[in-house]
Amino acid sequence: MSGQESRLLGRWGEELAAELLRNKGFRVTDANWKCRFGELDLVAEDGEYLCFAEVKLRKSDTYGSAGESVDRRKQARLRMAAELYLVQHPTQLQPRFDVVEIYAPQGLATRTPEIRHWENAF
Repeated sequence: MSGQESRLLGRWGEELAAELLRNKGFRVTDANWKCRFGELDLVAEDGEYLCFAEVKLRKSDTYGSAGESVDRRKQARLRMAAELYLVQHPTQLQPRFDVVEIYAPQGLATRTPEIRHWENAF
């Protein structure tokens, strides 16, 4: 898979995750927010939580779940990025880290990808 195809697939997965969050009553306030610590895939709020959602897309879970790739090191980077985000975007909402796993066996051609939303994942 080329770099461009991979980026398209990643953006598609993030759009699916954003749609899922909207259907659950969240308003997506930021996508692909970048800082020196890394990138926050999606930032969304629902009146109670400010959700930092990490989106992971895979063709299958043959070699482990997509969420397993959000290891301690990745979690630490996401926490640092979220802290900087909160400094720049103060809020009274409770921060929360979610993971959205998307399984798309045929990539962009997958008609009904399987989506799993892990609230308060870490």
